[in-house]
Amino acid sequence: QVQLEESGGGSVQAGGSLRLSCAASGHTTRRYTMTMAWFRQAPGKEREGVAGIDSDGSPSYADSVKGRFTISQDNAKNCLYLQMNSLKPEDTAMYYCAADAPGGALLLRPQWYPYWGQGTQVTVSS
Repeated sequence: QVQLEESGGGSVQAGGSLRLSCAASGHTTRRYTMTMAWFRQAPGKEREGVAGIDSDGSPSYADSVKGRFTISQDNAKNCLYLQMNSLKPEDTAMYYCAADAPGGALLLRPQWYPYWGQGTQVTVSS
């Protein structure tokens, strides 16, 4: 089992920045590095992949956030981060951390992730 807990959400004006964190626990006995990713879901919309890190450390981003968001991880602290800059109102959503998908082309597909956090709300006002 893997437990994930997000933090860092909040309300900002357009153009502002936020940094999300995701603390992972319960997986330290695993022999492999898990893929991890950030997803978001706005009211009435499907959950979409935002950014992910594959098991080899390579990142992937949704086109809508490229150049604005940066995903990173601290394996020593078992933490995943999402630095969000130049935020737009359309970035408003609940943001979720997820872990342990097969990776590769499946990295940003939510149906492949067995472990999820509870989410943290990000609201961007115009």
